[in-house]
Amino acid sequence: MGRNLQSGVRLRPIDLARGHGLSTQAVRNYEEAGILPAADRTAHGYRTYTSLHAGALRAFLALVPGHGHRTATAIMRAVNEGEDDEAFRLIDESHAQLLDDRRTLQAVESALRDLEPSTAAEPGAGSGRATQSGPGGTFIGPLAGKLGIRPATLRAWERAGLVSPRRDPRTGYRVYDEADVRDARLAHQLRRGGYLLERIAPLIAQVRSAGGLEPLDAALRDWRGRLSARGRAMLTGAGELDAYLHRRG
Repeated sequence: MGRNLQSGVRLRPIDLARGHGLSTQAVRNYEEAGILPAADRTAHGYRTYTSLHAGALRAFLALVPGHGHRTATAIMRAVNEGEDDEAFRLIDESHAQLLDDRRTLQAVESALRDLEPSTAAEPGAGSGRATQSGPGGTFIGPLAGKLGIRPATLRAWERAGLVSPRRDPRTGYRVYDEADVRDARLAHQLRRGGYLLERIAPLIAQVRSAGGLEPLDAALRDWRGRLSARGRAMLTGAGELDAYLHRRG
């Protein structure tokens, strides 16, 4: 839908939908969700839209890639209800989350740099288990506390093959050795980066079998690319939202 529409031009739902590959039902749903301002009605009850609605639709669709559907919906609803400060707060939260995700990525990369030399030097690394200097290890509670997760999460990771703790022969408790702690740390960071367990498990398996962390390089490049794409999308969304705010007045 072009930007040169005059505010007095009346548009049907199909006119809004056609330019964005949407269905007319989707346009009506967006209106009902508050993404679009309320439409006027003809004498026969048919919806009519204007260039203002076209601008709202462009803004929403531009916001989705950077902020996600739920947040983009909340932003547009707030704007259309005259709650601009709430919309700006939601945008700030998304930017803060992106910054936190970037810091998480940096932490993962830093952790990998720290782990690389010791991993390469570990005897028996090809078998995926580090040689213990003694009989000790970490139990599930302390490890979960250190990572800021629940013990149930570590048990789920064990079922998914991300960690393989041994069992204490006397108590039957799980004992996590140095390699398990390393794997749990990597799993935790990658989960924060948005990776699903089924994507993490093969990476950790490769780290164990290869005796190194190179298999994570591609994942980290992909992660970095996705963060950059989100940041760029946020800029695009901000431009469209600003245009809509100026058009709304």
